[in-house]
Amino acid sequence: MNELTTTRTNPQIDPSLHIWGWEIPVYLFLGGLVAGIMIISGYFIFKGKSKHSYFSCFYLPHISLILLSVGMFALFLDLEHKLYVWRLYTTFKISSPMSWGSWILILVYPTLLATTLTRIPPAFQNRIKIFDKISTFINQHPTAVKNVGVLSMIVGAILGMYTGVLLSSLGARPLWNSSILWVLFLTSGLSSAAAFVHMTTDDRYERELLAKADNGFLIFELFVFAQFIIGLLSSTQAHQRAAYLILNGPYAAVFWVFVIGLGIVVPLIIQLLAVNHKVQHTPVAPIMVVAGGLILRFVIVYAGQYSHWTIAGK
Repeated sequence: MNELTTTRTNPQIDPSLHIWGWEIPVYLFLGGLVAGIMIISGYFIFKGKSKHSYFSCFYLPHISLILLSVGMFALFLDLEHKLYVWRLYTTFKISSPMSWGSWILILVYPTLLATTLTRIPPAFQNRIKIFDKISTFINQHPTAVKNVGVLSMIVGAILGMYTGVLLSSLGARPLWNSSILWVLFLTSGLSSAAAFVHMTTDDRYERELLAKADNGFLIFELFVFAQFIIGLLSSTQAHQRAAYLILNGPYAAVFWVFVIGLGIVVPLIIQLLAVNHKVQHTPVAPIMVVAGGLILRFVIVYAGQYSHWTIAGK
């Protein structure tokens, strides 16, 4: 117990570790958000909603291209050898998370482009002829439209899972060394994406549908959090020390207040009341969900860098 107390009150970072700043949490958040958006917009496209300009599948893919590019730029800023980033695409290493991520993006960008072409906004029509021709071909074949929706859901799920696998594969950090971390990040990404649509859409039906979906995601996210923490506490002493970092250690206040309280519980209560027509729908709840998803990445990344396998001070 003294060892655990020493570690909780005096956490140390391995000096040989490259310390991540804000770039990696932002990249993980935007990657998860885009993954959730791809799943949601893909579902709507599969259901034939792309013909309606007020549905999220009409505008979300365009926004996703921007959000993912911002996330990739944040990741680029964190790289130590920026001039050699192209080498990630000259080989594929099955044991390298970065190699997997680089090649996953080869699928993500074309998939997002395909979803944007299911219906080109009027302001961008007749600008690039090849895009107009592809869009016309897709819309002339209903099966092609459905296939684009399915592809978006599959690739989005892969991207969302990868954001968690990227950390969990780094076994040197006990807090990240959890087989359920990818489930947590995927669920959080879906919740943030549903909240984003809930916050931005003008359509009442879609707003209520996504609020209900987000409620389900938030409830499931609480369950995943419980499994994540139980898994750490029931594992090795190093995993237990890692869990204490967010349970009652230096990151506990941020975790309990901003991630669990204001990021999940409070907006869940507000949205449950809203979908049952007890209160008016408000952007406050989805903003809290999106902010909570971002803070979650910061907590996990920063606390994970403090977690270690050896006893502090030895």
